[in-house]
This record gives sequence, structure tokens and C-alpha cells, in this order.
Amino acid sequence: MDLKGHFKTITHHRHEVMKNCFRVGLYKQGLLHDLSKYSPEEFIRGVKYYQGDRSPNDAERRTNGMSRAWLHHKGRNRHHFEYWIDYDVTTAGKGQMTGLKMPMNYLVEMACDRIAASKTYMGENYTDSHPLEYFNRGKDHYMMHPKTKKYLEKILTILAEEGEEQAFRYMRYLLRKDREVLREKAREKCSCKCTCKCSCKCKEQSK
Repeated sequence: MDLKGHFKTITHHRHEVMKNCFRVGLYKQGLLHDLSKYSPEEFIRGVKYYQGDRSPNDAERRTNGMSRAWLHHKGRNRHHFEYWIDYDVTTAGKGQMTGLKMPMNYLVEMACDRIAASKTYMGENYTDSHPLEYFNRGKDHYMMHPKTKKYLEKILTILAEEGEEQAFRYMRYLLRKDREVLREKAREKCSCKCTCKCSCKCKEQSK
């Protein structure tokens, strides 16, 4: 049990994620990242099971067979792929649980989070290959949408092989392309094909 240690760890981690998010233009997500960790449901258990070199959720699981802090956390933070697990009601899915495709902004925040977590827990031993190594240890059992897994793995591979600057440049590219796709979809929904975000004031003017 370590109140001061846990507070310092989660705050340091949050600031690292914030810096990462700011580098790719996700300012709001950076500011709001992991605020639920300060809620009583998560913070009290974080203090009780504090480890320093790894998540207290792991220690809580080993002690109780489950982590109530994690169950609370993953249901409130969209940058975790576990948030996007639901039943597949299609004929092919036959009602089985499956990973849904994550929106790109949350996928990039997830990458920022993983990079920051590796830095927080590895400290001076951190290298740019650590986030990819951690991902590879668990990827075979992740219930993650194939496209989400593909993009995350590519981001972390670029980080490991080409360095941080290239990885963040790629993330900015993904976000820019995603915004372009969303704008195009918005225009397609607008029957007048105007360039506005479907407010369609030109419809009224044409009447």
C-alpha cells in the first residue's frame, strides 16, 4: 500500500500520455486521459495493490482472481480495445463476442498510452522496442479487430525500427487521412453535395 507512490505513478503516466497526444493533435483526449484513475473505485485499489514497476491491476487479479479497478476503468476509457468488445450479431458471428474496429483517434491514443506506460514502468531501461515487445507477448489472445491490430502493430513497429519521430509522424498521417474520410462521408450524406458539414443551408436557399 503506497498512496504517494501510486499518485505519483499515475500522474506521471498521465502527463506522458498527454505529451504524446499533444504531439499528434489530440488535445482534448490528452487532457481527459485516464481521469477515472482518480475516482474512488480505481484510486483506492491502486493504492492498495501498488507495485511501482507494473500495474496494480495485475496484483489485484493475482490476489482476488479479478481486478475491479480494471473492470471500472475499461468501461469508461475508449482508448482501450477492451472497451470495444461486443457481441457479433451477424450471421457469420453467430452471437459470439468480437473486437469492434476502433475509431482512429482512440486507436492513436491507445498507442500513445502504450508508449507512455512502457516509459513509466521501464524507467531508464526503456527503449523504443519495449512497446512492440509487450504487444507481441499478448497479441495472439487479444480480442481485437484485425484492422485495429494491424494499425497498432505498424505504429509500434515503426517506433521500434525507425524511432519515435517517425512513429508520431505516421500517427499524424493516420489521423489526417481519417479526417479526410469522415469529411467525404459527411459530404456523401448531404444530398446537395455541398462542402459544409451537412448543415445544408444551401437547400434552404434553393427553395
